[in-house]
Amino acid sequence: MPIDRPSPIAPARGARRDASPGTIRVAILDLNNGHPNQGMRCLREILEAHDGRLGGASILWDEFDVRGRGHVPGLDYDVYLSSGGPGSPFDGEGTAWEAAYFRWIDGVLAHNAGAEGSKKHVFFVCHSFELLLRHLGLARLELRRSESFGIFPVHPTEAGTRDVIFGGLGDPFYGADFRSWQAVEPDAARLAELGASVLAIEKDRPHVGLERALMAMRVTPELVGTQFHPEADPDGMLLHFREENRRATIVERHGEEKYAEILHHIMGPSFLERTHDCVLPNFLRDAARRLREAPVLEPA
Repeated sequence: MPIDRPSPIAPARGARRDASPGTIRVAILDLNNGHPNQGMRCLREILEAHDGRLGGASILWDEFDVRGRGHVPGLDYDVYLSSGGPGSPFDGEGTAWEAAYFRWIDGVLAHNAGAEGSKKHVFFVCHSFELLLRHLGLARLELRRSESFGIFPVHPTEAGTRDVIFGGLGDPFYGADFRSWQAVEPDAARLAELGASVLAIEKDRPHVGLERALMAMRVTPELVGTQFHPEADPDGMLLHFREENRRATIVERHGEEKYAEILHHIMGPSFLERTHDCVLPNFLRDAARRLREAPVLEPA
């Protein structure tokens, strides 16, 4: 079977119901390559929490194993959530799955450029965000000097303070950030060509002579992504980090003080919880509003 044909896997709750008018169809693109993770659970739970709460619309979704099985969705969904994942943003170079994923991105962009009715709305998380920037030539991807590991401050740019996804958040807000790679040096010409804007950057470190990494970008009115994990929830993160083997590994690599700081940022309501409750819910509400307001085209 050609890998770029729609092939949903593991339909989530409600995915077997027939879509009715007003239903929002969502595709979750899983880029975890079979690695255990909390992100997919968080994405599902956010969709479950908003089922029926986006202007009364039901949410139906399917999941696609992009890296493991080379499956990507077609253009028959309204909203797409593309997950984070392990490894380098260059791991997929020359592979069939990456080619299919990039064709899917190009297909969404082409559809939105020509659509007179509703457009496709996409959110890219971490690994997906890096792949998006690399594919479109929007920034340079490089290996960090040291791994980013924990809950860190994120600073919105001027454009970010006006963007709907950060509504309800201040400067800074906090995001779960676990990565060895980063996007830097945004290409001003490519940003201008696409109408893209940088929405957030990492914390300022005047004592470190390195450029600040990009933490969020809106590529088009419908496509947006973050380097951090806005889906991360406090309860799940707390269970995750309190597992004894994981605790021991973190303490060995980063020290007791770093471990205590992570727990503090997980449990404090002004840290991870606010980001979880704002970013993706704001994206979904905005997408639902745009879908409702899109002109209904008469059949040809």
